[in-house]
Amino acid sequence: MALKRMDNIGIVVDDLEETIGFFGELGLELEGRATIEGEWAGRVTGLGDQRVEIAMMRTPDGHSRLELSRFLTPPVVSDHRNAPVNALGYLRVMFAVDDIDGTLERLRNRGARLEGEVVQYRDVYRLCYIRGPGGLLIGLAQELS
Repeated sequence: MALKRMDNIGIVVDDLEETIGFFGELGLELEGRATIEGEWAGRVTGLGDQRVEIAMMRTPDGHSRLELSRFLTPPVVSDHRNAPVNALGYLRVMFAVDDIDGTLERLRNRGARLEGEVVQYRDVYRLCYIRGPGGLLIGLAQELS
């Protein structure tokens, strides 16, 4: 059996509304919201009885999704949002944008802060990392050709 696709990337957040607004400003579309709870959900995650609010956000091309989750029970147990880029594990998500400077300006109005600086890789890309809501690490890339 061959892999069909990557369905989504999950990000646990502490402020769902703020994070939906931030990714909406970036250009993702809110596809839906739900509260997931009960014994069946806990069997999938291994967390037992859980209650989590989720929001599914879709990229404009319709091929990628972010699942934003705010856990009500059980409580969040660890926080790696301040980990540097070279930390082990899942750390960031990268988005391709048309205009990195315009995107940065819009996202700064929603509290984003630049990590390092915007750099150019040859004549191919302009790249940067930002910290979004709750300290989430997000990469932006603008193709130059």
